[in-house]
Amino acid sequence: MASGASRVFVSHLAGVPVFDPNGDQVGRVRDLVAMLRVGGRPPRVLGMVVEVLSRRRIFLPMTRITGVASGQVITTGVVNVRRFEQRPTERLVLGELLDRRVELVESGERVTVLDVAVQQLPARREWEIAKVFVRRGKSGALRRRGETLTLDWSAVTGFTLEEDSQGAENLVATFERLRPADLANVLHHLSPKRRAEVAAALDDDRLADVLEELPEDDQVEILGKLKDDRAADVLEAMDPDDAADLLSELPEEDKERLLALMRPGDAADVRRLLSYEERTAGGLMTTEPIVLRPDATVADALARVRRQTLSPALAAQVYVCRAPDETPTGKYLGTVHFQRLLRDPPFTLVGSIVESDLPPLSPDTPLPEVTGYLAAYNMVAAPVVDESGSLLGAVTVDDVLDHLLPDDWRETGFNGAEEAASGH
Repeated sequence: MASGASRVFVSHLAGVPVFDPNGDQVGRVRDLVAMLRVGGRPPRVLGMVVEVLSRRRIFLPMTRITGVASGQVITTGVVNVRRFEQRPTERLVLGELLDRRVELVESGERVTVLDVAVQQLPARREWEIAKVFVRRGKSGALRRRGETLTLDWSAVTGFTLEEDSQGAENLVATFERLRPADLANVLHHLSPKRRAEVAAALDDDRLADVLEELPEDDQVEILGKLKDDRAADVLEAMDPDDAADLLSELPEEDKERLLALMRPGDAADVRRLLSYEERTAGGLMTTEPIVLRPDATVADALARVRRQTLSPALAAQVYVCRAPDETPTGKYLGTVHFQRLLRDPPFTLVGSIVESDLPPLSPDTPLPEVTGYLAAYNMVAAPVVDESGSLLGAVTVDDVLDHLLPDDWRETGFNGAEEAASGH
């Protein structure tokens, strides 16, 4: 292996940046591709799955890799940007080998694979899986001293067998620092079986964030494999507009069953969103903007804006309304933008600095008009108000983009980024 490193565990390669010889980043490592061999011979590592800047996944042969060291991979600079497609004889090392239950050759004891190490053969450009890091005991058991072993590949067996209930704890741990959109891209490229196993291993909030970034087919598939109670919990953890979009893809019977299992307040928000046409302000909006009464102070507003769970678009402004301050609110008075909050003293009442000159959107405003409104007034979010003047929610620019882009935008790359990755 280049740079003096004789061996590296694949969990340390997950997410590592890939650079060309000029120091320009090509993408990030998402997995390794290996081919199992007969007779106990270590699998040959064929290459890496690299996610380029356009989020397209490409195959980078190991023969094009000149160095792996200090948290980076260096390539020859020649990159084929054709989308990676796994062949029947190939195995994804992170996606398929980690968390497998295999047997020790000597004793027949069942162990769980936590990691594997790859190395470059001396004086050759060929790579192989050299070591397997395993844990004794049942999958998911608490780790204790003496339970883990690092073994030669030939010391374990069972990688070629189909496993019905493979865990996913170590795979999830490997990608725990990924943004939801990036983890969603990882799930999208796993087999349906592994996708369901990883979804089962994620906590509700993390799974909710990831579901919001997946294509609709994947969302429906994953939700359908969850038990109803857990599916309802995950839907509650999703933004109401995303939960409504997902439920709208289900058969009426399934939709009603899950809504009945959700908390009444959450279900009411989702039902309200489902009552609007999809490509209208009402169908696009979220029911959870920041709402304050006019006697709240700038300090109160900034405290609400600081909430970590808020998206940047929702945190960009607060909406001032008379009581009640849960949507649908009392009379909508106007908006205060984040920049204005930074300019005024903390004790200033938001009612005294509210901007009311821009007309709000009605819930039946069609998507093209919503887009024009945001563009014309340089807004990242806009209030949606009903005929009585009550605030119903807010439309954010990210939700508008979701509906303007092609249905498969998460799976297709952008030509400019792909050309940059290929060096053209």
